[in-house]
Amino acid sequence: MSNEIDSKQSLNTQQARNLANTTKSVPQMESSTPRWFMQMLPWVNLEAGIFRVNRRKTVVRKVIKVPISAEGGSGKILGAHLKSIPLFEHCDEAFLDELAAKFLSESFPMGQRVMSRGDAADKFYILADGKVEVSDVSDHGDKVRLSMLTEGDYIGEIALLRGIDRTANVDTVTPCVFLALSRQDFFSALDSVPGLRDTIERSVEQRERESQKINEYGESRTQITTAADGEPVVEGVHIDYEEQPRELSLHAMQTVVQIHTRIADLYNTPHDQVQQQLRLTVEDMKERQEWEMINNPEFGLLHNVASTMRIPTRKGPPTPDDLDELLSMVWKEPAFFLAHPKAIAAFGRECTRRGVPPPTVQMFGSSFITWRGYPIFPCDKLLVDGKSKPTRSSGKTSILLVRVGEGKQGVIGLHRTGLPCEYQPSLSVRLMGINQKSIEEYLVTMYFSLAVLTDDAVACLENVEIGNYHEYK
Repeated sequence: MSNEIDSKQSLNTQQARNLANTTKSVPQMESSTPRWFMQMLPWVNLEAGIFRVNRRKTVVRKVIKVPISAEGGSGKILGAHLKSIPLFEHCDEAFLDELAAKFLSESFPMGQRVMSRGDAADKFYILADGKVEVSDVSDHGDKVRLSMLTEGDYIGEIALLRGIDRTANVDTVTPCVFLALSRQDFFSALDSVPGLRDTIERSVEQRERESQKINEYGESRTQITTAADGEPVVEGVHIDYEEQPRELSLHAMQTVVQIHTRIADLYNTPHDQVQQQLRLTVEDMKERQEWEMINNPEFGLLHNVASTMRIPTRKGPPTPDDLDELLSMVWKEPAFFLAHPKAIAAFGRECTRRGVPPPTVQMFGSSFITWRGYPIFPCDKLLVDGKSKPTRSSGKTSILLVRVGEGKQGVIGLHRTGLPCEYQPSLSVRLMGINQKSIEEYLVTMYFSLAVLTDDAVACLENVEIGNYHEYK
């Protein structure tokens, strides 16, 4: 025993810890993210709590997808949904119900020709499920892809009236289900209602005349005179506005933080327990705020992408061609891409396969990959099959390209600063009181929303597959 005491030359570590103050970290949370989207978004302060998006009046209604469903290899459509097709917008519901019953389901396997250029236009097609490629042949004999169509898109509605030949080739990229209406069935239904054919033909002719007076954005073309000499007549013009512009109200997010006064009194060193509880709560709320800004069905970014600004991937995984297509749509000063980390990894694999690794850029002290000079910010709020953290390495998601700023007619965040008891901009913390169990209660409130000022401010690449890997030899 004495030999053991003699050989010991220092106080051991365990004994020393009993007299030492441990250096502690503040509470950490894995669910916290950088929230790049929120950092890059310009914010507009709303003094009245409401933001009205005034726009120039659109004369010609933009083409929208037809609400349609497919199940078990067959499609189904309601008569009321046919009104979303300009050809049928003036028809009454009884006629449209009769017409909807005449649509028949047709299935095509992947890689099959649905129609060819020059074919007789004897049917009107609505795509109920799958993806098709519309193409033509260039003057040099090469295949030229015109567009990709997905669920809700339609082909050949004017051909029902005029019987003109097909002007392009249509091939299935995936197994597809169509709803088809024959020209014979269309005229049979049309002739059952006296005067309806004349009404529809006049409507089509009216749209064709209007199309000569509008610009490529569906707005009335301004008559402007250009001349080098002489005395030309200068026409007067006026610009119409939308009669019923959209109004956005700030949404409130609230919760109550509770902490026992005994905890706050006795266990407040070295870290303030109240402040740490508030900090963690605010972090959770800001994560939820970013989720709402992207996914909220009323004002979220994904739900405010116009149908004309949505495109499918060419083959499933995100390729440089797909991102180039997004850039061709949001070409007026785009700011950044937004994608799930898994989608960014999938895009990187496609770039590696082509031998074109994307360059990186340093921002906020971090490195981001770019495409054509625009950064791709990771955001787990762009869900993969409905999940921010997918449990498997496959699934589908979306990629966004965004223009931001009020002056650039882009996407802006909406909030209200200068609140009583403001803890952070547009976020207040108010002491509600102490209840009979000696628990302090703090009401935490955040106000926010989002506005897309013009349709071409954001484009969406849909059905992005993240599970495609390549074998290299």
